[in-house]
Amino acid sequence: MLRKTRITLALLFATGLTLLFCGIGAQWWGWMAKLQFLPSCMALNFGAIAVILLITFILGRIYCSVICPLGVYQDLIVFLRRRWGKFVDRRRAVRLREMKQKGIKPAKVRPTATKVFAYKGEHKIVRYAVLVFALVCAFTSLQFLLALIAPYSAYGRMVHTVAGLAGKGGVTTGLAVTAAITFLVITFLAWNRGRAYCTTICPVGTVLSLVSRFSLFRPVIDESKCIACGRCFKRCKASCIDGTAHKIDYSRCLVCFDCLDNCTEKAIRYKFVGLRGASAGPDKTGTKPADLSRRTFMATVALAGTALAAQAQNKRLDGGLAPVIDKAEPERSERLVPFGALSVKNFYDRCTACQLCVSNCPNHVLRPSTDISHFLQPLMGYENGYCRPECTKCSEICPAGAILPITREQKAGIKIGTAKVNLDLCLAAKGEAGCGNCSRHCPSGAIRMVARDSDGRKVPVVSEEQCTGCGACEFLCPSRPISAITVNGLSIHRNKTS
Repeated sequence: MLRKTRITLALLFATGLTLLFCGIGAQWWGWMAKLQFLPSCMALNFGAIAVILLITFILGRIYCSVICPLGVYQDLIVFLRRRWGKFVDRRRAVRLREMKQKGIKPAKVRPTATKVFAYKGEHKIVRYAVLVFALVCAFTSLQFLLALIAPYSAYGRMVHTVAGLAGKGGVTTGLAVTAAITFLVITFLAWNRGRAYCTTICPVGTVLSLVSRFSLFRPVIDESKCIACGRCFKRCKASCIDGTAHKIDYSRCLVCFDCLDNCTEKAIRYKFVGLRGASAGPDKTGTKPADLSRRTFMATVALAGTALAAQAQNKRLDGGLAPVIDKAEPERSERLVPFGALSVKNFYDRCTACQLCVSNCPNHVLRPSTDISHFLQPLMGYENGYCRPECTKCSEICPAGAILPITREQKAGIKIGTAKVNLDLCLAAKGEAGCGNCSRHCPSGAIRMVARDSDGRKVPVVSEEQCTGCGACEFLCPSRPISAITVNGLSIHRNKTS
C-alpha cells in the first residue's frame, strides 16, 4: 500500500511538472515548482525549505522519490530496465527448453538479464566535493555551472527541448546539445546503476542526506525474520541495503518502499524509530550510526563546458517572391532581464536555468543564452516579440526568486530599459517611408514623431521617463536585420515615478 501511494503521488508530480515545462497549466500546478528544493533556496523561500526539511526529518528522503521530477524519471528508467530484463530472460528460457527437447546442449549459460543490484558503500569524497562545488557556484554567481548538475533544472532542460523541437521553435543548439548530454548521462546511470546520480552526485540529495540520517520513520530489518534471501538488496536501486550485516544506509535510502514489497518474509517494515540513528553503534533495527566527526567537505575544480554555436537563422519566403529577413539581435549597452527581476545581478544570481520561464513565455522574448558567462540562463530579446504590458507569466511561475511576483499594475510602473533611436537606420528619417510604427504602437506613449528642423521629416523621439523598455517599438520596427530603435537594459530596475 505504501509503495502504491508513493508511485501515485510521484506520477502526479511528474505529470504536473512535465506539463508545466511544456507551457501548459501554470495556473493549476505552478505550485509544484515552488516545492523544488534548489529553486526554493535560491528564492530564499524559507517556508518551502522548512517543509521539505521537515518532511525529510520525519519520513526520510521521500522528496527524491515523489517531488523531484528527475528522481521519478530515473525510477521509470529502472522500471523499464527490469521489464526488459525479464522479457529477455523469458525468451532465453523458452529457447533453452526447445534446445533441451531437441537434445541440444547450450554452448554457454548466459547470466540473467534482469537487473540485479548489490550493496555499495557511500562515496563520501565525491558526494561532498560536488556539494562544495555547488555551494561555490551558488555564492560566486556561477549558477550556469550549478544548473548543469541541479536535478530540477536538468529535467526542465530535457522536457523543454523535446517540447520545443516538437513545436519547431524555442530551442537553441546549445540547449539542445546540453539537454541531449544530460539525457544520455542520466539515462545511462539509471539503466546501469539505478539511482546512483541521486545517491552520489546530486547536491540536493546530499543536503537532504544530512537530515535523513536522523529521520523518525525508516525501513528497518528484523533479523529474526530475515532468511538472507537477498531479494531486498538485489532490487534496491539505491544500493544502500547491506544484506550481510542487516543494515540500511539511511543517508542514501530514497524511501521507495520496494524492499517492503520484495521481502516475502515481511522482515522489513517502515516504522517509527525515533532518534536512535545518533547512537554510537548499530541497533536491532539496523540503523547505521552517524559519524559526523568524519564528514570532511572537500573542494573540487570543475571545468565549464564551452558555449556552442547559435542556431543558424532560417529565411522565410514572402509568397515565394522575396525573402523576408529575420531580425538580428542588436548590441545592447546592458542586458535586458524581465519585469520583476529587480536587477541584472539579482536575476542571474538566483536563476537556475530550469527553462520554466522560457517554456511559459507567450511572447517569445526569452530564450536560453549561449553566452558562457550565463550559459543556458534566459536571455531577453525582442527579435521574435515584445513583453506585453498585461503579461506577468514569468513572474508567477519562477520558483527561484530570480523574477519576483508582480501584478499588471505594478508592471506598468517598472522601468527595465530605455529605447534609443538610430536615425541612420530609421526609414522615416531617411525619407524611404512615412513609418511611425514605433510611435503608434508604444503602450506607454513614450515615442512621438517630431518634425526635424533640417528637412522637416518626422522622426521618432523617445521620452526616457515614460519608456518602460517593453520592446514593442524594437519588435515592430520594419528596419532589417537590425531595428532602428533598440532597447538598452538597466542594471537596476526602477519605478518610473521614483
